[in-house]
Amino acid sequence: MASKKKVMLVFGTRPEAIKMAPVYHAIKACPEEFELTLCVTAQHRQMLDQVLRVFDMVPDIDLDLMKEGQDLFDVTANVLLAMREVLRDNRPDVLLVHGDTATTFASSLAAFYAGIKVGHVEAGLRTNNLQEPFPEEFNRQVTSKLSSWHFAPTEYSRENLLKEGVDTSSVFVTGNTVIDALFWALKKAEVDSEMKILIHQRLASIVPFSLEDTRFVLITGHRRENFGDGFLNICEALRDLAKEYPQVQFVYPVHLNPHVQDPVTRILSGFNNVHLIAPLDYAPFLILLKHCFLVLTDSGGIQEEAPSLGKPVLVMRDVTERPEAVEAGTVKLVGANKHKIIESVSMLLDDERKYSEMSNSHNPYGDGKASIRILDVLRKC
Repeated sequence: MASKKKVMLVFGTRPEAIKMAPVYHAIKACPEEFELTLCVTAQHRQMLDQVLRVFDMVPDIDLDLMKEGQDLFDVTANVLLAMREVLRDNRPDVLLVHGDTATTFASSLAAFYAGIKVGHVEAGLRTNNLQEPFPEEFNRQVTSKLSSWHFAPTEYSRENLLKEGVDTSSVFVTGNTVIDALFWALKKAEVDSEMKILIHQRLASIVPFSLEDTRFVLITGHRRENFGDGFLNICEALRDLAKEYPQVQFVYPVHLNPHVQDPVTRILSGFNNVHLIAPLDYAPFLILLKHCFLVLTDSGGIQEEAPSLGKPVLVMRDVTERPEAVEAGTVKLVGANKHKIIESVSMLLDDERKYSEMSNSHNPYGDGKASIRILDVLRKC
Protein backbone atom coordinates (compact mmCIF):
# COMPACT_ATOMS: atom_id res chain seq x y z
CA MET A 1 0.00 0.00 0.00
CA ALA A 2 1.40 3.40 -1.01
CA SER A 3 2.15 5.80 1.82
CA LYS A 4 0.00 8.84 2.26
CA LYS A 5 1.23 12.13 0.85
CA LYS A 6 1.88 14.65 3.59
CA VAL A 7 0.38 18.01 2.67
CA MET A 8 0.57 21.11 4.84
CA LEU A 9 -1.53 24.21 4.23
CA VAL A 10 -0.34 27.47 5.74
CA PHE A 11 -2.07 30.84 5.75
CA GLY A 12 -2.53 33.80 8.05
CA THR A 13 -5.14 36.24 6.79
CA ARG A 14 -8.86 36.24 6.12
CA PRO A 15 -8.58 36.31 2.29
CA GLU A 16 -6.13 33.40 2.30
CA ALA A 17 -8.38 31.39 4.60
CA ILE A 18 -11.41 31.95 2.37
CA LYS A 19 -9.57 30.87 -0.75
CA MET A 20 -7.80 27.91 0.86
CA ALA A 21 -10.92 26.55 2.58
CA PRO A 22 -12.13 24.62 -0.51
CA VAL A 23 -8.66 23.11 -0.93
CA TYR A 24 -8.60 22.14 2.74
CA HIS A 25 -11.94 20.35 2.48
CA ALA A 26 -11.05 18.65 -0.81
CA ILE A 27 -7.88 17.18 0.70
CA LYS A 28 -9.56 16.35 3.99
CA ALA A 29 -12.19 14.34 2.12
CA CYS A 30 -9.44 11.92 0.96
CA PRO A 31 -7.85 10.65 4.20
CA GLU A 32 -6.76 7.41 2.54
CA GLU A 33 -4.54 9.40 0.16
CA PHE A 34 -3.37 12.42 2.13
CA GLU A 35 -2.15 13.28 5.59
CA LEU A 36 -3.31 16.87 6.01
CA THR A 37 -1.91 19.46 8.40
CA LEU A 38 -3.34 22.95 8.68
CA CYS A 39 -1.01 25.61 10.05
CA VAL A 40 -2.14 29.20 10.60
CA THR A 41 0.17 32.07 11.43
CA ALA A 42 -2.71 34.34 12.51
CA GLN A 43 -1.09 37.29 10.78
CA HIS A 44 -4.63 38.67 11.13
CA ARG A 45 -6.13 37.12 14.26
CA GLN A 46 -9.75 38.20 14.62
CA MET A 47 -10.64 38.26 10.93
CA LEU A 48 -8.95 34.89 10.40
CA ASP A 49 -10.89 33.26 13.23
CA GLN A 50 -14.19 34.38 11.74
CA VAL A 51 -13.46 32.56 8.49
CA LEU A 52 -12.18 29.45 10.23
CA ARG A 53 -15.57 29.17 11.95
CA VAL A 54 -17.59 29.76 8.78
CA PHE A 55 -15.71 27.12 6.84
CA ASP A 56 -15.44 24.57 9.66
CA MET A 57 -11.64 24.54 9.70
CA VAL A 58 -9.69 23.63 12.83
CA PRO A 59 -5.94 24.39 12.72
CA ASP A 60 -3.53 21.66 13.78
CA ILE A 61 -0.89 24.32 14.41
CA ASP A 62 -1.70 27.88 15.44
CA LEU A 63 1.35 30.12 15.64
CA ASP A 64 -0.71 33.09 16.90
CA LEU A 65 1.79 35.65 15.63
CA MET A 66 -0.53 38.67 15.61
CA LYS A 67 0.92 41.43 17.78
CA GLU A 68 -0.25 45.01 18.23
CA GLY A 69 1.82 47.54 16.34
CA GLN A 70 3.70 45.00 14.23
CA ASP A 71 4.97 46.01 10.82
CA LEU A 72 6.11 44.11 7.75
CA PHE A 73 9.57 43.55 9.25
CA ASP A 74 8.03 41.93 12.32
CA VAL A 75 5.53 39.77 10.44
CA THR A 76 8.01 38.49 7.87
CA ALA A 77 10.74 37.70 10.40
CA ASN A 78 8.36 36.06 12.87
CA VAL A 79 6.70 33.88 10.23
CA LEU A 80 10.07 32.80 8.81
CA LEU A 81 11.45 31.79 12.20
CA ALA A 82 8.25 30.09 13.34
CA MET A 83 7.92 28.12 10.11
CA ARG A 84 11.49 26.89 10.48
CA GLU A 85 10.37 24.98 13.57
CA VAL A 86 7.07 23.83 12.05
CA LEU A 87 8.69 22.41 8.93
CA ARG A 88 11.49 20.78 10.88
CA ASP A 89 9.02 19.02 13.17
CA ASN A 90 6.48 17.96 10.50
CA ARG A 91 8.43 17.53 7.23
CA PRO A 92 5.52 17.67 4.77
CA ASP A 93 5.98 16.48 1.21
CA VAL A 94 4.24 19.60 -0.08
CA LEU A 95 3.62 23.00 1.49
CA LEU A 96 0.61 24.76 -0.03
CA VAL A 97 0.54 28.55 0.19
CA HIS A 98 -1.82 31.10 -1.26
CA GLY A 99 -1.49 34.36 -3.09
CA ASP A 100 0.67 37.22 -1.94
CA THR A 101 0.78 37.83 1.81
CA ALA A 102 3.77 38.10 4.13
CA THR A 103 2.80 34.65 5.44
CA THR A 104 2.97 33.28 1.89
CA PHE A 105 6.35 34.81 1.14
CA ALA A 106 8.01 33.93 4.44
CA SER A 107 6.57 30.39 4.55
CA SER A 108 7.73 29.70 1.00
CA LEU A 109 11.19 30.96 1.86
CA ALA A 110 11.27 28.74 4.95
CA ALA A 111 10.25 25.74 2.83
CA PHE A 112 12.98 26.57 0.29
CA TYR A 113 15.58 26.68 3.06
CA ALA A 114 14.24 23.38 4.44
CA GLY A 115 14.25 21.62 1.07
CA ILE A 116 10.46 21.21 1.00
CA LYS A 117 8.53 21.71 -2.23
CA VAL A 118 5.94 24.48 -2.48
CA GLY A 119 2.62 24.56 -4.30
CA HIS A 120 1.34 28.08 -4.97
CA VAL A 121 -2.43 28.55 -5.15
CA GLU A 122 -3.55 31.62 -7.13
CA ALA A 123 -0.20 31.84 -8.90
CA GLY A 124 0.75 34.13 -11.75
CA LEU A 125 -1.11 37.33 -10.86
CA ARG A 126 0.99 40.33 -11.89
CA THR A 127 1.00 44.10 -12.15
CA ASN A 128 4.79 44.12 -12.76
CA ASN A 129 5.04 47.16 -10.51
CA LEU A 130 6.55 46.30 -7.14
CA GLN A 131 4.88 49.34 -5.55
CA GLU A 132 1.32 48.52 -6.67
CA PRO A 133 0.08 46.73 -4.72
CA PHE A 134 2.76 46.96 -2.04
CA PRO A 135 4.12 44.57 -0.81
CA GLU A 136 1.86 41.98 -2.44
CA GLU A 137 3.40 42.18 -5.93
CA PHE A 138 6.85 41.45 -4.51
CA ASN A 139 5.51 38.63 -2.35
CA ARG A 140 3.83 36.77 -5.21
CA GLN A 141 6.74 37.22 -7.62
CA VAL A 142 9.23 35.79 -5.14
CA THR A 143 6.85 32.96 -4.19
CA SER A 144 6.73 31.96 -7.86
CA LYS A 145 10.52 31.65 -7.84
CA LEU A 146 10.31 29.30 -4.86
CA SER A 147 7.41 27.12 -6.03
CA SER A 148 7.42 23.73 -7.75
CA TRP A 149 3.73 23.76 -8.68
CA HIS A 150 1.82 26.82 -9.84
CA PHE A 151 -1.98 26.74 -9.66
CA ALA A 152 -2.94 29.61 -11.96
CA PRO A 153 -6.54 30.83 -11.81
CA THR A 154 -6.70 31.86 -15.48
CA GLU A 155 -4.92 31.44 -18.79
CA TYR A 156 -3.67 35.01 -18.43
CA SER A 157 -1.98 34.12 -15.14
CA ARG A 158 -0.42 31.07 -16.78
CA GLU A 159 1.01 33.22 -19.57
CA ASN A 160 2.54 35.57 -16.98
CA LEU A 161 4.41 32.66 -15.45
CA LEU A 162 5.60 31.28 -18.79
CA LYS A 163 6.94 34.71 -19.74
CA GLU A 164 9.06 34.59 -16.57
CA GLY A 165 10.56 31.25 -17.58
CA VAL A 166 8.49 28.95 -15.40
CA ASP A 167 8.42 25.39 -16.79
CA THR A 168 5.11 24.85 -18.56
CA SER A 169 4.77 21.36 -17.05
CA SER A 170 4.56 22.89 -13.55
CA VAL A 171 1.75 25.35 -14.35
CA PHE A 172 -1.91 24.30 -14.09
CA VAL A 173 -4.92 26.48 -14.92
CA THR A 174 -7.51 25.63 -12.28
CA GLY A 175 -9.87 28.58 -11.98
CA ASN A 176 -9.89 30.56 -8.76
CA THR A 177 -10.75 28.83 -5.49
CA VAL A 178 -12.56 31.98 -4.33
CA ILE A 179 -15.45 30.95 -6.59
CA ASP A 180 -15.54 27.53 -4.89
CA ALA A 181 -15.62 29.30 -1.51
CA LEU A 182 -18.31 31.74 -2.61
CA PHE A 183 -20.69 29.01 -3.75
CA TRP A 184 -19.96 26.89 -0.65
CA ALA A 185 -20.61 29.72 1.80
CA LEU A 186 -23.76 30.98 0.09
CA LYS A 187 -25.19 27.47 0.01
CA LYS A 188 -24.41 26.99 3.70
CA ALA A 189 -26.04 30.33 4.53
CA GLU A 190 -29.20 29.16 2.79
CA VAL A 191 -29.47 25.58 4.06
CA ASP A 192 -28.30 26.20 7.63
CA SER A 193 -31.46 27.77 9.09
CA GLU A 194 -29.79 28.84 12.34
CA MET A 195 -26.96 30.51 10.45
CA LYS A 196 -29.42 32.18 8.08
CA ILE A 197 -31.39 33.69 10.97
CA LEU A 198 -28.24 34.94 12.70
CA ILE A 199 -26.94 36.56 9.50
CA HIS A 200 -30.18 38.39 8.81
CA GLN A 201 -30.50 39.48 12.43
CA ARG A 202 -26.96 40.82 12.32
CA LEU A 203 -27.52 42.72 9.10
CA ALA A 204 -30.89 44.09 10.23
CA SER A 205 -29.20 45.54 13.31
CA ILE A 206 -26.64 47.54 11.33
CA VAL A 207 -28.26 48.24 7.93
CA PRO A 208 -31.58 50.09 8.41
CA PHE A 209 -33.20 49.23 5.07
CA SER A 210 -34.44 46.23 3.12
CA LEU A 211 -31.59 44.58 1.24
CA GLU A 212 -33.98 43.15 -1.34
CA ASP A 213 -35.84 46.38 -2.13
CA THR A 214 -33.14 49.08 -1.92
CA ARG A 215 -30.42 50.15 -4.31
CA PHE A 216 -27.19 50.31 -2.38
CA VAL A 217 -23.50 50.63 -3.17
CA LEU A 218 -21.13 48.35 -1.24
CA ILE A 219 -17.71 49.87 -0.51
CA THR A 220 -14.47 48.36 0.73
CA GLY A 221 -11.10 50.04 0.98
CA HIS A 222 -7.85 49.40 2.82
CA ARG A 223 -4.87 49.48 0.41
CA ARG A 224 -1.66 51.08 1.68
CA GLU A 225 -1.09 52.86 -1.62
CA ASN A 226 -4.34 54.79 -1.04
CA PHE A 227 -3.39 56.05 2.43
CA GLY A 228 -3.29 59.82 2.64
CA ASP A 229 -4.51 61.76 -0.40
CA GLY A 230 -6.01 58.63 -1.96
CA PHE A 231 -8.46 58.09 0.88
CA LEU A 232 -9.27 61.78 1.03
CA ASN A 233 -10.25 61.63 -2.65
CA ILE A 234 -12.27 58.45 -2.14
CA CYS A 235 -14.14 59.87 0.84
CA GLU A 236 -14.84 63.18 -0.89
CA ALA A 237 -16.22 61.30 -3.90
CA LEU A 238 -18.51 59.26 -1.66
CA ARG A 239 -19.64 62.40 0.16
CA ASP A 240 -20.60 64.06 -3.12
CA LEU A 241 -22.35 60.94 -4.39
CA ALA A 242 -24.34 60.63 -1.16
CA LYS A 243 -25.53 64.22 -1.62
CA GLU A 244 -26.33 63.76 -5.30
CA TYR A 245 -28.21 60.46 -4.80
CA PRO A 246 -30.08 60.72 -1.48
CA GLN A 247 -32.30 57.76 -2.46
CA VAL A 248 -29.27 55.47 -2.86
CA GLN A 249 -27.72 53.90 0.22
CA PHE A 250 -23.94 53.58 0.66
CA VAL A 251 -22.72 50.76 2.92
CA TYR A 252 -19.08 50.87 3.98
CA PRO A 253 -17.59 48.22 6.32
CA VAL A 254 -14.65 50.34 7.49
CA HIS A 255 -11.26 48.71 7.91
CA LEU A 256 -9.79 49.04 11.41
CA ASN A 257 -6.56 50.69 10.26
CA PRO A 258 -6.42 54.30 11.55
CA HIS A 259 -5.25 55.47 8.11
CA VAL A 260 -8.68 54.37 6.88
CA GLN A 261 -10.79 55.10 9.93
CA ASP A 262 -9.74 58.73 10.36
CA PRO A 263 -10.66 60.18 6.94
CA VAL A 264 -13.73 57.98 6.55
CA THR A 265 -15.18 58.99 9.91
CA ARG A 266 -14.31 62.66 9.51
CA ILE A 267 -15.71 63.11 5.99
CA LEU A 268 -18.58 60.60 5.80
CA SER A 269 -20.21 60.71 9.22
CA GLY A 270 -23.61 62.37 9.54
CA PHE A 271 -25.21 61.33 6.25
CA ASN A 272 -28.51 59.47 6.53
CA ASN A 273 -27.73 57.34 3.47
CA VAL A 274 -24.09 56.51 4.38
CA HIS A 275 -23.72 53.58 6.74
CA LEU A 276 -20.25 53.22 8.26
CA ILE A 277 -20.21 49.80 9.87
CA ALA A 278 -17.63 47.57 11.49
CA PRO A 279 -15.88 44.93 9.35
CA LEU A 280 -18.20 41.98 8.80
CA ASP A 281 -17.77 38.25 9.02
CA TYR A 282 -17.49 36.56 5.64
CA ALA A 283 -21.02 35.16 5.46
CA PRO A 284 -22.89 38.43 6.24
CA PHE A 285 -20.59 40.24 3.83
CA LEU A 286 -21.52 37.79 1.08
CA ILE A 287 -25.20 38.48 1.67
CA LEU A 288 -24.52 42.20 1.25
CA LEU A 289 -22.55 41.42 -1.89
CA LYS A 290 -25.38 39.27 -3.23
CA HIS A 291 -27.96 42.07 -2.82
CA CYS A 292 -25.94 45.21 -3.58
CA PHE A 293 -26.34 47.21 -6.78
CA LEU A 294 -22.63 47.70 -7.43
CA VAL A 295 -19.27 47.46 -5.69
CA LEU A 296 -16.66 50.17 -5.15
CA THR A 297 -13.42 48.67 -3.86
CA ASP A 298 -9.64 48.66 -3.79
CA SER A 299 -9.58 45.02 -2.66
CA GLY A 300 -8.47 42.01 -4.67
CA GLY A 301 -10.72 39.01 -4.09
CA ILE A 302 -13.94 40.96 -4.44
CA GLN A 303 -12.95 41.64 -8.06
CA GLU A 304 -13.46 37.90 -8.57
CA GLU A 305 -16.42 37.29 -6.26
CA ALA A 306 -18.70 40.12 -7.36
CA PRO A 307 -18.78 39.20 -11.10
CA SER A 308 -19.92 35.71 -10.13
CA LEU A 309 -23.01 37.35 -8.66
CA GLY A 310 -23.54 39.74 -11.57
CA LYS A 311 -22.31 42.83 -9.72
CA PRO A 312 -20.34 45.55 -11.54
CA VAL A 313 -17.08 46.41 -9.81
CA LEU A 314 -15.32 49.78 -9.83
CA VAL A 315 -11.75 49.33 -8.63
CA MET A 316 -10.13 52.26 -6.84
CA ARG A 317 -6.65 51.40 -8.04
CA ASP A 318 -4.61 52.48 -11.06
CA VAL A 319 -3.53 48.94 -11.92
CA THR A 320 -4.88 45.48 -11.18
CA GLU A 321 -3.29 42.06 -11.16
CA ARG A 322 -6.67 40.77 -12.33
CA PRO A 323 -6.97 42.27 -15.83
CA GLU A 324 -9.17 39.40 -17.07
CA ALA A 325 -12.26 40.97 -15.50
CA VAL A 326 -11.40 44.38 -16.95
CA GLU A 327 -11.12 42.82 -20.40
CA ALA A 328 -14.35 40.90 -19.85
CA GLY A 329 -16.14 44.10 -18.89
CA THR A 330 -17.18 43.17 -15.34
CA VAL A 331 -14.57 45.45 -13.72
CA LYS A 332 -13.50 49.03 -14.42
CA LEU A 333 -10.44 50.80 -13.01
CA VAL A 334 -11.21 54.25 -11.59
CA GLY A 335 -8.20 54.80 -9.31
CA ALA A 336 -8.38 56.87 -6.16
CA ASN A 337 -9.59 59.66 -8.44
CA LYS A 338 -12.48 61.69 -7.13
CA HIS A 339 -13.85 62.68 -10.51
CA LYS A 340 -13.54 59.20 -12.06
CA ILE A 341 -15.27 57.61 -9.07
CA ILE A 342 -18.16 60.07 -9.21
CA GLU A 343 -18.49 59.79 -12.98
CA SER A 344 -18.41 55.97 -13.03
CA VAL A 345 -20.77 55.43 -10.10
CA SER A 346 -23.19 57.99 -11.55
CA MET A 347 -23.09 56.29 -14.95
CA LEU A 348 -24.06 52.92 -13.47
CA LEU A 349 -26.79 54.44 -11.32
CA ASP A 350 -28.27 56.44 -14.22
CA ASP A 351 -27.69 54.31 -17.33
CA GLU A 352 -29.52 50.95 -17.33
CA ARG A 353 -27.82 49.84 -20.54
CA LYS A 354 -24.30 50.45 -19.19
CA TYR A 355 -25.22 48.71 -15.96
CA SER A 356 -26.59 45.70 -17.82
CA GLU A 357 -23.45 45.45 -19.96
CA MET A 358 -21.25 45.19 -16.87
CA SER A 359 -23.51 43.00 -14.76
CA ASN A 360 -24.09 40.46 -17.53
CA SER A 361 -20.49 40.18 -18.71
CA HIS A 362 -18.75 36.80 -18.56
CA ASN A 363 -16.96 35.96 -15.30
CA PRO A 364 -13.46 34.72 -16.24
CA TYR A 365 -12.57 33.18 -12.89
CA GLY A 366 -13.97 29.71 -13.16
CA ASP A 367 -16.78 27.31 -12.39
CA GLY A 368 -16.32 26.55 -8.70
CA LYS A 369 -14.24 23.38 -9.24
CA ALA A 370 -10.74 24.78 -8.82
CA SER A 371 -10.05 22.85 -5.61
CA ILE A 372 -10.85 19.54 -7.33
CA ARG A 373 -8.38 20.35 -10.10
CA ILE A 374 -5.71 21.20 -7.51
CA LEU A 375 -6.40 17.90 -5.76
CA ASP A 376 -5.91 16.00 -9.02
CA VAL A 377 -2.47 17.59 -9.47
CA LEU A 378 -1.46 16.78 -5.88
CA ARG A 379 -2.27 13.13 -6.52
CA LYS A 380 0.27 13.02 -9.33
CA CYS A 381 3.02 15.26 -8.01
